[in-house]
Amino acid sequence: MKPPKKVFSQHEAEQAHTTSQSQSQSHTETEFKEVEDLLRHDALHTPVPPSIAQRLEESLQQNPPPKLPWWRRFFKA
Repeated sequence: MKPPKKVFSQHEAEQAHTTSQSQSQSHTETEFKEVEDLLRHDALHTPVPPSIAQRLEESLQQNPPPKLPWWRRFFKA
């Protein structure tokens, strides 16, 4: 005796449709007007690895503070 193939395949198709529909509802697409918007969004949502953050902090501490612009030095004195 053969199992009813149509009922089984229809049930699988319904499950696949339900699964894909729930995945598409949970995944929202974001459209960006410019590349800079995409990069800003990515920077906000991507954590910096601790080792890189530490190296960056050490590098920033080694650099001297930036000089004031000439016009600020002129009006400050």
